[in-house]
Amino acid sequence: MPYWLEIVINLSFSFLATLGFAITINLPRPALIASGCSGALGWMTYWFLMQLGAGRVISNLFGAMLIGIIGIFFARWKKMPIILFNIPGIVPLVPGVPAYMAVRAMALGQLDEALSFLLRVAIICGAIAIGFMLAQLVSEIISSMTRRLRKQREL
Repeated sequence: MPYWLEIVINLSFSFLATLGFAITINLPRPALIASGCSGALGWMTYWFLMQLGAGRVISNLFGAMLIGIIGIFFARWKKMPIILFNIPGIVPLVPGVPAYMAVRAMALGQLDEALSFLLRVAIICGAIAIGFMLAQLVSEIISSMTRRLRKQREL
């Protein structure tokens, strides 16, 4: 499969998955396209970093960080709560397969394998949470720098 086709497929399906989840949770209509873009860009960050061999944790961290930054931008632009863009945007990054495999292994009585999958899910969820915290930190730093520049211009 050509590389450009993989990019188009990943971009379009992550957008559609995010948009579908946003419609399912009844997001306001003006936020739908923006939340779809947020999820697609977060997934593409994850996908490109995985293609470069960065690993799941780093890829999820940077994907979540980009979703957080984009969510802050869309929230200010559309004057809506940031959670409207972050919650649907994170859907493509949720580690659903390892969580399913953990539950499946528990049901089959393979506790060592189940614990391994649960640890993987916990680490990925932690990386996503840290990514959102870093996005908030970047936003605060940029806001304080902008305020300082405005004060210097006024003086």
